[in-house]
Amino acid sequence: MTEKKSDVKALQEIALELRKNILQVINSAKSGHPGGSLSAVEILISLYGYKMNYKSTDPNWEDRDRLIISKGHASPAVYTVLSHFGYFPKEELSTFRKLGTRLQGHVHRKVPGVELNTGSLGHGLSVANGLALGARMRNKDFKIYCLMGDGEIQEGSVWEAAMTAAHFKLNNVCAIVDYNKVQENGLISDIMGLEPLAEKWKSFGWEVINVNGHDFNELIKALDQFVDTKEKPTVIIANTIKGKGVSFMENKCQWHGKAPNDEQLKEALSELR
Repeated sequence: MTEKKSDVKALQEIALELRKNILQVINSAKSGHPGGSLSAVEILISLYGYKMNYKSTDPNWEDRDRLIISKGHASPAVYTVLSHFGYFPKEELSTFRKLGTRLQGHVHRKVPGVELNTGSLGHGLSVANGLALGARMRNKDFKIYCLMGDGEIQEGSVWEAAMTAAHFKLNNVCAIVDYNKVQENGLISDIMGLEPLAEKWKSFGWEVINVNGHDFNELIKALDQFVDTKEKPTVIIANTIKGKGVSFMENKCQWHGKAPNDEQLKEALSELR
């Protein structure tokens, strides 16, 4: 099992390094999703670096906590984090989206640590519910986390799953919304507004925690609160910035699915210091 860290400074240093790696991976592939990858970095590191129980050398360990990446296009962030925490060699990241690779553009189960192929949005929470019910039937106490995009939760299937989790009192489910407020074609508020988002989840019977999704202290506290919550599922609404860390990418829908060229990569890396 990988050593866990509650040292926030150490986690911040990991986040800075992995942001650079994410951009390099996308630049090398000349394809990928930087915006939603950069917004999810601290969320993923908090899970793998602090909270989740897993064995990276035994990805199918029966008692591992599960993470469903429902926003599958954040694969550059997911693969980079998995590699950092020992699931596969970092050198393999250079094959991202290239012919014959297992590191496909949306997360794929061929990659150690990936629980579910995703790409079509709105399915992850239902799978998390199924895993949670299965754990309950087998008297297992592992937890199921589900990372979702904010544009994704415009899907009706998400709210069917939200009702299900509350109905069955799945306190072993933790949904995390990467709330960067920008989707592929514009602002969430212009395309299909989500507010009042916290009240919506509360009305569906969930424990709701609002955090700054780039603040490790707040993320760690929220993840600990989830574990202590009884009789109902938890959603962490992580307020984030699309393209976080790179000024010309931040809050720009144009960087949802566009690779930086060599000059742009150089500029971005110069900012990430």
